[in-house]
Amino acid sequence: MSESAHIRSAFDADLERIRNLILEMGGLVEAQIVEAAEVLLARDSEGARKVVKGDKRIDALDQEVDMEAVRVLALRQPVAADLRAVVTVMKISSNLERIGDYAKNNAKRVAALAQSQDVGSAPNTIRRLSRAVQDMLGDALDAYLRRDLDLARDVWRRDEEVDQIYNGLFRELLTHMMEDARNITPCMHLLFVAKNIERIGDHITSICEQVIFTITGELPDEDRPKGDDASYRPDPGAPGAA
Repeated sequence: MSESAHIRSAFDADLERIRNLILEMGGLVEAQIVEAAEVLLARDSEGARKVVKGDKRIDALDQEVDMEAVRVLALRQPVAADLRAVVTVMKISSNLERIGDYAKNNAKRVAALAQSQDVGSAPNTIRRLSRAVQDMLGDALDAYLRRDLDLARDVWRRDEEVDQIYNGLFRELLTHMMEDARNITPCMHLLFVAKNIERIGDHITSICEQVIFTITGELPDEDRPKGDDASYRPDPGAPGAA
């Protein structure tokens, strides 16, 4: 084997190892998204603690991906498509870590909602929203693994559906708060939860953008899809928000 072929083989092995870490991380994050919603809606304190504890493994994998990627950059000094591949795994890992944080934060709201009753159809909508982003993430990871440009673009566009579901839930919860002041506290907590899930959708579109970039060398040249008036919706999680 020539020296160049040996270097190529070593790089491919390194990248495959990092991809496996990404896939393990992605599988954990997929499970966390829905489990966080279920323990929240069931007011399951023990389940919530498991979700919070599970985030530590996701954080550890994120750090491992970063260390492996930096090692590859230092030892292999990749260029062009190979460099894009390494940069992509680092950015995907970062997005997965943030998604895990949002799922963890939702699980932490179990205590706050423990004494409250369900509000309207909000629980079903929260589940629907969680399933939608979980499916998006699974497809985004498949697109990354298979280098499937069409699938990556399809998932990227599906974030608009998540925004539309979020907007509908926002309006429903706002109506419940106006009708009965006793609904204000549980509705505000549910708004935080829904906004976190909507943000998860944003991070998944970022993953798709990185998949598109690593395949084509270019980011999408159109604006990121946003459903309805999501861009103008007050963010309950923003600094200074009520």
